[in-house]
Amino acid sequence: MKIRFCEHNKGKNKVAKRLHEQFPKLDVKIRDCIGKCGPCHKTPFALVNGKTVCGIDSEDLYGKIVKEMGK
Repeated sequence: MKIRFCEHNKGKNKVAKRLHEQFPKLDVKIRDCIGKCGPCHKTPFALVNGKTVCGIDSEDLYGKIVKEMGK
């Protein structure tokens, strides 16, 4: 499973670190903006297997990513 974060996301490093710790084999990348610069400046988001996942803050984003991975 691949998770990509827009480089502009606030809290991305915290979320990426937690995901690496919990799921060591997970492919987590910080990439250039993935095309949603407007929302990403306001809301942390990641691309999880091609699906955009948004959160209110880094904690919310982390929880939503973990939930999405469980599907």
